[in-house]
Amino acid sequence: MKFRHLLIFICCSSVLSSSAQRSAEDSLVSSLALRWSFVSNLYGPTPKAISVLKLINKGVSAFPASGWKIYFNANRSVDPSPMKGSLRVRHINGDLFCIEPMEEGEARIGPTAGKRINGRAKASFLQPGDSLQVSYTTADLSINVADAPVGFYLVWDRQPDKGIVISDYKTGRIDDDKLGYMTPAIEFARNAAIRELPVERLPRIFPSPVNYQQNTDSCVLTSFTAINTDPIFKEEADYLTGALSPVLGRLLTVGTDNGYTTITGHGLRGIFLRKVTMDSSAYELSVSRDSIVIRAEDAEGIFYGIQSLLTSIDPGEWKGQAKKHSGNPPAETSRQAIGPPIVLPGMEVRDRPRFAYRGFMLDIARHFRSPRELCRVIDLMALYKMNVLHLHFSDDEGWRLEIPSLPELTMIGGRRGGYSLPPSFGSGPKPGAYPGSGYYTRTDFIKILRYARVRHIRVIPELESPGHARAAIKAMDFRYEKYKRQGRYAEAVRYLLRDTLDRSVYEGAQLWKDNVICVALPSVYRFMDKVTGEIADMYKAAGAPLTTIHMGGDEVPAGVWEGSPACRKLLPADFTYIKMDSVSAVRLRTACWAYFYNRMDSLLKSKALVLSGWEEVSSLGNKSFHIHVWDNMIGAGNEDLPYRLANAGYPVILSCVSNNYYDLAYNRNFEEKGYHWGGFLDMDKPFSFIPYDYYRNSTIDYMGEPVKPGYFSEKEKLSPEGRRHILGIEGLLWGETLPTDERMEYMLLPRLLGTAERAWAADPAWAASPDSSRATSPDNARADSLYKEAWNLFLNVLGKRELPRLSYWNGGYAYRVPPAGVLSDHGQLIMNNTLPGFEIRYTTDGSEPGTRSLRYTGPVEARGRIKIKVFDPAGRGGRTVTIDSAAKYNGAQR
Repeated sequence: MKFRHLLIFICCSSVLSSSAQRSAEDSLVSSLALRWSFVSNLYGPTPKAISVLKLINKGVSAFPASGWKIYFNANRSVDPSPMKGSLRVRHINGDLFCIEPMEEGEARIGPTAGKRINGRAKASFLQPGDSLQVSYTTADLSINVADAPVGFYLVWDRQPDKGIVISDYKTGRIDDDKLGYMTPAIEFARNAAIRELPVERLPRIFPSPVNYQQNTDSCVLTSFTAINTDPIFKEEADYLTGALSPVLGRLLTVGTDNGYTTITGHGLRGIFLRKVTMDSSAYELSVSRDSIVIRAEDAEGIFYGIQSLLTSIDPGEWKGQAKKHSGNPPAETSRQAIGPPIVLPGMEVRDRPRFAYRGFMLDIARHFRSPRELCRVIDLMALYKMNVLHLHFSDDEGWRLEIPSLPELTMIGGRRGGYSLPPSFGSGPKPGAYPGSGYYTRTDFIKILRYARVRHIRVIPELESPGHARAAIKAMDFRYEKYKRQGRYAEAVRYLLRDTLDRSVYEGAQLWKDNVICVALPSVYRFMDKVTGEIADMYKAAGAPLTTIHMGGDEVPAGVWEGSPACRKLLPADFTYIKMDSVSAVRLRTACWAYFYNRMDSLLKSKALVLSGWEEVSSLGNKSFHIHVWDNMIGAGNEDLPYRLANAGYPVILSCVSNNYYDLAYNRNFEEKGYHWGGFLDMDKPFSFIPYDYYRNSTIDYMGEPVKPGYFSEKEKLSPEGRRHILGIEGLLWGETLPTDERMEYMLLPRLLGTAERAWAADPAWAASPDSSRATSPDNARADSLYKEAWNLFLNVLGKRELPRLSYWNGGYAYRVPPAGVLSDHGQLIMNNTLPGFEIRYTTDGSEPGTRSLRYTGPVEARGRIKIKVFDPAGRGGRTVTIDSAAKYNGAQR
């Protein structure tokens, strides 16, 4: 008995000791602070940046010199050369790096190198109050806050599966005069030509219709108005009553008698949806004193007429909707307080879309978006008559769609942290944390498809392959190991996506070393058949159209497949076992590439589907593929690629980085988080895009330098035949820097509205000139004048109608509010704003401006620390501009 008590005592002591040790270690981590600071950019043929990470011990205990690693995520590669101090930064995989103590005997430089006590490594090297820093070099220039590392957490060597977040982390600013930052003075100059237009002179329909005439009539829409519809438009009528209920306070009555007998008793006979003979997707909208009539040949045209009716309603009418409401309201909406009448001006609208494909690509693999938020995006697309949602649901960092027969895809591929995928983009060590983790169940996705179908939006799923497939590869590895342990080898390899004997060495564009599918394995095609088949079943269950699946195809790196015995067998026998050189390696990749896409083409054709892919898949010469062309980066030499492919007969979707990549930062400013490898994308870029001749408005290259005269003269122009192969336009939002829904909406809006305008409306007058050399002909005064007039009108429509609407509609969207422009003039500050209708407020005591702060009405004396902020009509502010007069403001302050 005593022995038993002794054992219990020992065990309890051990547990208490272990618990005390963990508590002490957690306390050490909580006392650790990290600071990132920029040192300098190194300009040259291969630009680089030098940064410093400083570790600070804020606690009362010394921090140990070994036994730990600090992990973080960064979007650029790190130079592996020895670094200053006793620490090093090491690349793990993808965007995951770690800081760790350098081991005995490793090369070190700097004053802390080689410190030893009695011949042994020093037990601690960071005393209370001390700091230690590590300097390192990364690829590319550092420009904005997105270039700083994120997601720091510490792991003790004895607990490798537990990560402890380091919450005290701050980034310093980037100070580099060569970057040419967007300053308040430059903002002021850009805004100088903007003129405010009376709201009553602005068109009430957006995107711009083909023909719009407003007349002196007006009608009064009330909660007692009835909707009368042709029976084939019943679903659209139900949508309309749901869309109007937030402003009218109840669901309107819907009748299908096909007559003009509906009486409301309020002067308006009703809203009528009528079938007439006209072009597909076209519509007519008539608003008169006694009726609202929408006419179309098909349901899609009726739906677009409904969206025009909705955008004709004054923005303020949507104020007070429930936060984050989306979709048709629940039944209890009918019991809400009856809303006031809505007055609509009389108008005649005749309209049709320019392009059949008006798309938006959303990356939900890098950061997941909830079903609720995705439906809000679909609502937004529908309001502006966009009709294709390209859903990028799989990539290296996540698989977001349940395939019931392969549960590992979401159990492993839909979950970061712990035993699943590693943290990426700052998602942290906590397993399953949103939005790094998450997926749509089969039920979720069917509901989303139905939601999109009602709004006449096709959803194109993207199954990224053969590269960018790490989440799927690791999920199937987990499945392989599970069945192998059970001795069921045939089942283990049934859906395996990698050659277990592959010894290839490669690193992709996003720094992954193991993210490419082995295209030679029969199991790969069983996997693809299984996944595409179950996806097709979901569409069928939703009653949603599925005509194509996007199969990815981009960024397969050099070195891939070279060490795979299975892939080498795809080559002729006399070529299989020779030592790889650069020529044979290219031949191997070409053979593997062709083999994969030819098989995928056959597989999809067997399901009556067309293969879509990024521009790289055009190398096969198959002109049935739908090609999404992104690489027209101005100044990089490949600007004419979309036109070359269209001229060659490929069906092309203009997915151009130059004007449509919403993940790029708005401009060159430290606070504007976003990528910059393809340039910068303020809201004028999508608006100014000329689909059939974008050379004309390409005046700045991706580095921000003016395009040289004659630069485009040798580039291939789009031929009349090539025009027939341009299917449409797509805006794209990659998700690496979008950790929240609000950040996603900030990057999406208002840029999406520029793309919607270019995809729907005919070429405006400023783009209709036959002169294709505007970028090199500054004397083309007429085109410039017409563009400035159109741009000014667009900004007024945004500032006084569409963005105020989006402040309230559907619960409101977190669109970007541009900062104020500020000019110093003889001791006074003059301010202006990009968006007419928004207001500028400021403080002179250094406090943060609010909606009750001083409203800017004229020049302000430049004295003290002045903070300036632009507010939208709902009172939501943009980025604060700070002017410190004591620092002798020169226009460059933030």
